[in-house]
Amino acid sequence: MKIVIVSDVHGNDDVLPFLPQDYDELWVLGDLVNYGPAPAQTVAWAMRHAAIAIRGNHDDAVARADDSRWSARFRATAEATRRHSEASLDAAQMAFLRSLPRDVALERDGVRFRLVHATLADPLYGRRAPDSPDWAEEITGCDADVLLVGHSHVPTLRRFGARTLLNPGSLGQPRDGRTKASYAVWENGAFALRSFDAPVETTVAKIKAIGYAPAVEDELVAILRTGRA
Repeated sequence: MKIVIVSDVHGNDDVLPFLPQDYDELWVLGDLVNYGPAPAQTVAWAMRHAAIAIRGNHDDAVARADDSRWSARFRATAEATRRHSEASLDAAQMAFLRSLPRDVALERDGVRFRLVHATLADPLYGRRAPDSPDWAEEITGCDADVLLVGHSHVPTLRRFGARTLLNPGSLGQPRDGRTKASYAVWENGAFALRSFDAPVETTVAKIKAIGYAPAVEDELVAILRTGRA
């Protein structure tokens, strides 16, 4: 069985054609919207192709029109792009975001998976560095063989005894110091982190065409061009 796992697409539909198509299932770990220029196209893609999709903090903010927990550091950009997402999505796409669960447990080929966007304790906004020792306690307290998370935009694969923590990184807005779109594959019981060169300038041109305030536009463009926030 081959499962493609993505997270944090953030309205960047330019990366979607580069994903492998020869999978049995596609799993999305949240944050389909905001930051990128094409939230409607990204949500429509998930509606068509994802076998499993869970709710990220940005999906939640758009679905509930509530961004009260965003950090001060990103608030202006998050609010501006949330308004763009809300104006772009149709009723069916909004209903899809509202239907997304925060936490999913499932089994494939005898392997137990747990899916959350951020952390088990705080599925939407929890913050934990990829190399934090606290993941050991989190995953050992989880009734699963594999814990899948997103949110940090940093690809991570760690093992704690017989258990695995995996973050596929960000498909649409990398923040690991590279401009490569990241995803993961689980095939025949083994994980692999994969990436490809994102068409950054294509996405930058679309962002500039939206007409954001200069500070918002500059931040979005800088993250795409540097792979850092």
